[in-house]
Amino acid sequence: QVELVESGGGLVQAGGSLRLSCAASITIFRINAMGWYRQAPGKQRELVATITSVGRPSYADSVKGRFTISRGNAKNTVYLQMNSLKPEDTAVYYCYAPWGGSDYWGQGTQVTVSS
Repeated sequence: QVELVESGGGLVQAGGSLRLSCAASITIFRINAMGWYRQAPGKQRELVATITSVGRPSYADSVKGRFTISRGNAKNTVYLQMNSLKPEDTAVYYCYAPWGGSDYWGQGTQVTVSS
């Protein structure tokens, strides 16, 4: 099993920045890809960004140029740097990792962007 613990959410004004962290219970190099999803009230959960085990990132069109996914020097942490935040970025953000044929999710961290 994999445990994922997110941190770093909060309240920020539009145009501000936040950095989310996801700490995994195993070294992330053993996981093919990890990602961040988000879910706003009344909406479906959507993919925000992913990063492969070799560090290749990909992003949803809505966050390209504003968000950056990366792996930390510690081998079990993934970050999501969010800049130029917009009110429409308000959501609960979840860390995701597929492992051993199962999908693992963190508990989620709330990001609220005020206008």
